[in-house]
Amino acid sequence: MDLEAVRTFAAVAEAGQFQKAAVDLSLTQQAVSKRIATLERALGVRLFARTPRGAEPTIDGQAFLPHARELLRVAERAAASVRVGRRPLRVDVLSSRGATAGLMRGFHGAHPEVDLDVLMLFDIDRAIEALRTGSIDATFRAVGAPGRPLPEDLACARVLDEPLQLMTGPGHALAGEKSVTVADLVGHRIWMPGVTPGTEWAAYYEDLVAAFGLTIEATGPNFGADALLDTVADTPALATLMGAYARIVWPAGHGLRLIPVVDPVPVYPHSLLWHRDNPHPALATLREHLATAAPAPGAAGTWVPPWTPVVD
Repeated sequence: MDLEAVRTFAAVAEAGQFQKAAVDLSLTQQAVSKRIATLERALGVRLFARTPRGAEPTIDGQAFLPHARELLRVAERAAASVRVGRRPLRVDVLSSRGATAGLMRGFHGAHPEVDLDVLMLFDIDRAIEALRTGSIDATFRAVGAPGRPLPEDLACARVLDEPLQLMTGPGHALAGEKSVTVADLVGHRIWMPGVTPGTEWAAYYEDLVAAFGLTIEATGPNFGADALLDTVADTPALATLMGAYARIVWPAGHGLRLIPVVDPVPVYPHSLLWHRDNPHPALATLREHLATAAPAPGAAGTWVPPWTPVVD
């Protein structure tokens, strides 16, 4: 149904005259008459009766009027849902427990006026396609991995370097250490079943292994963080690596240890990606917030893969 014809019908019904409706709509009276005639043909009924006082809705016109107004309200809501500045800012974070989810919680706390949708897209290719189609406004990723060049229409800013920590159970050989060097980890089994081949975090850990000769195992099904913590707590020979800003809680009886890794400090580089032509006004607000919300990335004494974006 032609919404402009419906809008014209509602305007005539409100004004009571074709001429006044034409003025209200900035149209000629002939154009108004033509739209009403087209709508009447489409519906197969007469909508107005001409009277000395102007135009009055017929019985069919009176029946159609509330539906016409609802059609116009729905059309306005549909347009508002995608209108720049009216729809929520849509941001992809990889995990609800991860560091970038924490960044978004901080952003929401600092800018409660920004309507926000937080999504979790597992695959980086899917996230990039969503940026390019406008399904999301931004995504947090570790970009630059070999074979994953960033498309030219996307922009990137490194916003957070997250230090890795060693997590062990109480019976592990390193459980009593206040800190461990990367060299101290050589020969120890580090179990990380969530390292999925082909992901950007898999590329990160592959480079970490190659650079320092570590042993990282991704064997077995990934039953999630709780199962990982249970296994590490009960297995003295196993440890895992955990981001320092991850929100992880475990039962007190587990006796788990979180030990800083130093010399150098391996950090996971989180970057914000967005489309260069994205006009959402809250996107600039988010970028400004992230520029000061966390310690500046690229600190001395840290390690990142060679493909990590350079800090501006």
